[in-house]
Amino acid sequence: MSSFILSGMQTALFVFAFITLIRLMLGPTSSDRLVALNVLSAVSLALLILWGIRNRRTLYLDVALVYDIFGFLGFLAITRFLKHRKEGR
Repeated sequence: MSSFILSGMQTALFVFAFITLIRLMLGPTSSDRLVALNVLSAVSLALLILWGIRNRRTLYLDVALVYDIFGFLGFLAITRFLKHRKEGR
């Protein structure tokens, strides 16, 4: 893949991350913040994959996979916490 295309994709992902950070800080509800956190995790995952492609190193792809698994487990834990908090347990 050309370096120009990779740079454009990384720039777009940084813009998406910035917009998502704004939503994370200003989200009116905790659900909005949780979705923004999940999107931010996906954007950082995509950035890790692009970094691995740019450097031609498969190690970054392994790190991205582990990062994604931990991000998903964290998302589930926070969702469960918010559900129990809403129910009053």
